[in-house]
Amino acid sequence: MKPKKKFLKAERLKSRKAIERLFSGKSPSFAQYPIRLVFRESEDKGEVPVQVTISVPKRKFPKAVHRNRIRRQVREAWRLNKHRLYQKLPSDTPGYDFILLYVAREPLPYAQIEQAIQVMIRRFLKKQRSANPSAQ
Repeated sequence: MKPKKKFLKAERLKSRKAIERLFSGKSPSFAQYPIRLVFRESEDKGEVPVQVTISVPKRKFPKAVHRNRIRRQVREAWRLNKHRLYQKLPSDTPGYDFILLYVAREPLPYAQIEQAIQVMIRRFLKKQRSANPSAQ
């Protein structure tokens, strides 16, 4: 059976408090150009293991058309590759909140964005395994 490749409403991080906690400066993060991942264990365990929000800075992309296109590309790359993360996360793991920040100064091709998302998922899983070696 194929994994469902939808970006459900429950997977979207919309809570202002959760987003502020992610930006508080104490959340771990790492970059895989052109994306920076900021993550944190979720306060409440929802029905999905990861809630995601995507941010494209207005300062670097003043035109909304460009920000929206990049946001769509990042969202599509996440939607098509999130199953890799979901399959490898242990079932007893706490939920996570993610922010995907686009850090490049220019729009990049979709293939490069998707490659960055794939590498980022692998790096996140590696960090989780090294932080919690008993959950393998």
